[in-house]
Amino acid sequence: MSPSRTLPNFSLAELASHNTTKSCYVTMGTRVFDVTDFIESHPGGEDLVLEYGGMDVTDILKDEVSHTHSQAAYEILEDSLVGFLATEKVIGAAAGSTHPDNILPLPATEEGAKELKQNGVVNRVPVFASTGMSSEEDLVKETDLVTDYKAHKFLDLNKPLLMQMWFGGFSKDFYLEQVHRPRHYKGGASAPLFGNFLEPLTKTAWWVVPTIWLPLVAYGTYIARAGCSSLLEEGAYWFLGLFLWTLVEYILHRFLFHLDKYLPDNRVALTLHFLLHGIHHYLPMDKLRLVMPPTLFLALATPFWKLAHFVFFWNWSIATSVFCGGIFGYICYDLTHYFLHHKNLPSYWRELKKYHLQHHFMDYENGFGVTSRFWDGVFGTEIAPPPVKTL
Repeated sequence: MSPSRTLPNFSLAELASHNTTKSCYVTMGTRVFDVTDFIESHPGGEDLVLEYGGMDVTDILKDEVSHTHSQAAYEILEDSLVGFLATEKVIGAAAGSTHPDNILPLPATEEGAKELKQNGVVNRVPVFASTGMSSEEDLVKETDLVTDYKAHKFLDLNKPLLMQMWFGGFSKDFYLEQVHRPRHYKGGASAPLFGNFLEPLTKTAWWVVPTIWLPLVAYGTYIARAGCSSLLEEGAYWFLGLFLWTLVEYILHRFLFHLDKYLPDNRVALTLHFLLHGIHHYLPMDKLRLVMPPTLFLALATPFWKLAHFVFFWNWSIATSVFCGGIFGYICYDLTHYFLHHKNLPSYWRELKKYHLQHHFMDYENGFGVTSRFWDGVFGTEIAPPPVKTL
């Protein structure tokens, strides 16, 4: 048994003061947990954690409407135990009362923190075989880098990943099994990909996407106006492009990013797959590898520019309007993708968030729609509801 470790008692006033990004505490009953380090990594965004800063989270963790949290969420709390709440019972006992209601908490030992596992969650959380995950909280449970590498002999997250992929000699089956079992890099940072001066080129902040592409979409829409018979005609073709993007989004995600079964079993194909989309499934909460780098997007967008002008060959302006509508759809897609991973959102996007994160932790072979589930419904690739939790 671990030696005793006396933990402090906190008053309600002290607890309530810990509700900022610099210091955030929550409680479950009389147990107090410091979740400051978890704020930025929370799948629902930091606002949702701060909303309950200094408060009891017992009910929200079990709330089916919000999201029933998995074993991983409780384990994160377990590792963050910092003390106990000084309720009236505790204060009374500390003052020397002998009334049977005035009961102090059990001795604060490291072993005692394991009582979190006695909340009945452990035996009723399904684990999905394809990913080894239970729910979205598993996506942000920090991976022990040394233990993970020793156990799986896949990629050492302490070292640059690209050369490990190239020289790893992984079989296709082993690679696909490992890359779809998400890890979470320490401190929410980005794992090294090149490990040299090229590293910054692999990272893109979400705001780069609208900053670069929105002005170009606006300019393209403006110059296309001259060749259209009316504003209504241009608008109709622009929205046609926006609608077509939703189909392109689905096709790219399903048949390019997830062409898993059709990958050649060689290091060139596996490394390219890892760079294109595998790294996102391997490290799904990496904030700087969630949107497409401008250079990669330019390479992917160029064929669609040519395709638009081939299909709508009779009018350059109409083709440009369709293309601009499509690029606006892409901007919405990339921003939606980022916020689904990292922010708490209004009701419509909250359902999309659940759906997309299920694609990561539950069933990566379905659920390819990001901005909409429409095409998943059309092509029969919707994610089946998770199994009902039973005691």
